[in-house]
Amino acid sequence: MRSRSTIAGLLAAVLLAGCALGPRYRRPEVAVPAVHRGQAEVEPATLADLPWWELFQDPALRDLIGTSLAANRDLAVAASRVEQARGFVLVARSEMLPQGGYTGSADRGRGLVIGSTDTFNVFAGVLNAAWEIDLWGRIRRTTEAARAELLASDEFRRGIVLSLVSGVAQAYFELRELDRELEIARRTTTSFADTQHLFVRQFQGGVGTKLATARADAAHAQAAASVADLERLIVIKENQLSVLLGRLPMPIVRGATLTGQVMPPSTPAGLPSTLLERRPDVRGAEALLRSANARVGVAITEFLPRIGLTAAYGGRSTELDQITSGAASLWNVGGSIVGPLFQGGRLIGGYEAARANWEASRAEYEQTVLVAFREVSDALIAIDRLRVVYDELFRAVAGLNEAYRLARLRFVDGLASYFEVLEAQQELFPAELALARVERDRLLAVVQLYRALGGGWSEDPAVPGEIRPASAEVWPSWP
Repeated sequence: MRSRSTIAGLLAAVLLAGCALGPRYRRPEVAVPAVHRGQAEVEPATLADLPWWELFQDPALRDLIGTSLAANRDLAVAASRVEQARGFVLVARSEMLPQGGYTGSADRGRGLVIGSTDTFNVFAGVLNAAWEIDLWGRIRRTTEAARAELLASDEFRRGIVLSLVSGVAQAYFELRELDRELEIARRTTTSFADTQHLFVRQFQGGVGTKLATARADAAHAQAAASVADLERLIVIKENQLSVLLGRLPMPIVRGATLTGQVMPPSTPAGLPSTLLERRPDVRGAEALLRSANARVGVAITEFLPRIGLTAAYGGRSTELDQITSGAASLWNVGGSIVGPLFQGGRLIGGYEAARANWEASRAEYEQTVLVAFREVSDALIAIDRLRVVYDELFRAVAGLNEAYRLARLRFVDGLASYFEVLEAQQELFPAELALARVERDRLLAVVQLYRALGGGWSEDPAVPGEIRPASAEVWPSWP
């Protein structure tokens, strides 16, 4: 009767234990701005609410993103890590339940009993069970830590999705910008060749000079060299995209040109406070902080004894068919308590390490939040200022085009020297390249804002409608 009362008392203690030992988790207080720097006014809507197939209107780009989400190796690794973390949660949670097992043995021997020379058999079979009573919350804290790590791994996977969507878009826009530069370089090379022929004809007619033809030839050679270099850069960019798509290096399908890309007319950043709830890296950093907090509780419970119940039931007999008979049966019910007395500083060291890990995780969380707000501000400023840069460069290119046209007409009419023509051409070429790069940077700024806000969470690669245009162009790889 006393043993039953003891067991009942232990069970009651378990039921009455309302909480696990250790600090309760609270999200650290972080400074959240009232408005993003670079944001004109606070807007409840955010660019990140758009799914990626609505943000990117180029069908070829949408197809590339969908392919990357289905075949990218980094994303496959991240998904496997999530399943691994889910398994660890099951392992940790299993300790809350009684653990059952069995043992069996069959022995044959002689001389084990003094004075006996008989040979005999011994058969045994036992079912056993053990249950650790989680009085202090060690198992609950361990499970809490494992669950938080599962959330962190899933947020890491979401972060890979976000990086993949934005990374493919960025590489694609950079590729289209290189295509644009190659187009400009080829056109400029042809233009320099025409100028060179003009100077040669005038020189042969006794009007021009050898200096003019030499400088025109040099300018033509420099433009031709840039064509070959751009072809090299295009192949490198295609190879980069191929890896993101989970493919061997190969040509990439193109859709709209750089200037034909359609992006949203407005790029609202939304409420700053929602950034903490949306960005996968911030959410993942908080999940790791929660895990570290639970590990502190686990370290505290290591100072306290572990209380458990054990039970066994089975049989032992010299005859195998008698092992289940009443005379051969055996059973056992008991309780145990195991606690530390002297550990040489191991427990204290474990607690201090858990506390230090919590402090580091908190600092990492706060740093992640700071970086998140900085990236949003950087993207907003870039979108605003690049618009002004583009407008000014557009005017500059238009003016240089007109200057080159007039200089060529004046040279043909004998009113200008060869130097004016070459100077106008040499100023126009880099200006056109700079304008193409700003066009690219404007697109990349929108992509960076989308990523900074935590957009692209929807991973469904099935984009509504036709995702590959019938006229999509496959560009050749350059040797």
